[in-house]
Amino acid sequence: MEQILLETMLRHIENKEVIGDSQCGFTKAKSCLTNLVAFYDRVTALVDKGRATDVICLDLWRLVTSGVSQGSVLGLALFNIFVGDMDSGIECTLSKFADDTKLCGAVNTLKGRNAIQKDLDRLERWAHANLMKFNKAKCKVLHMGQGNPKQKYGLGREWIESSPEEEDLGVLVDEKVSMTWQCALAAQKANRLLGRIKRSVTSSRGR
Repeated sequence: MEQILLETMLRHIENKEVIGDSQCGFTKAKSCLTNLVAFYDRVTALVDKGRATDVICLDLWRLVTSGVSQGSVLGLALFNIFVGDMDSGIECTLSKFADDTKLCGAVNTLKGRNAIQKDLDRLERWAHANLMKFNKAKCKVLHMGQGNPKQKYGLGREWIESSPEEEDLGVLVDEKVSMTWQCALAAQKANRLLGRIKRSVTSSRGR
């Protein structure tokens, strides 16, 4: 029954364009990869133009005591509908993958820095109005680009801590918009696997 409801719901969502382009989580023809590529393509484009850029990594959180259970067939689609209007009034670039949310904008001018803070204020009001809250311990700022003023931003009554690197959908991104460390870890893992295969082949030949 849930699957039938889901298929009907997804058709309605697609036909009525209920889910905005900023949402990549559990939507047709989108994935973690499309989220990462689209977002960081925007970030690197700004940095390459010499415009200092700030990326705010946000994490929505709330203890759920009722409603559709986590992991259910309908849960993901319903959550996408629930956060669909989060983009309303946002000036900067907003990107979502389910509850993982990123906000970025050029900050080489006071106007750009103020725009990010205004968007954070809008997101905080949205969370309050929808009985949600941001897990502020997990919210971080990445200051990217040369001459970055490293502006401090507030979310509600708390400052968001800056970080030299953050894990975004399984990928480690640093302030230089580099994924070198991630590539190094992948290479180490591949080398360990190749070593085990080599030892296994050598062992089998010796029998």
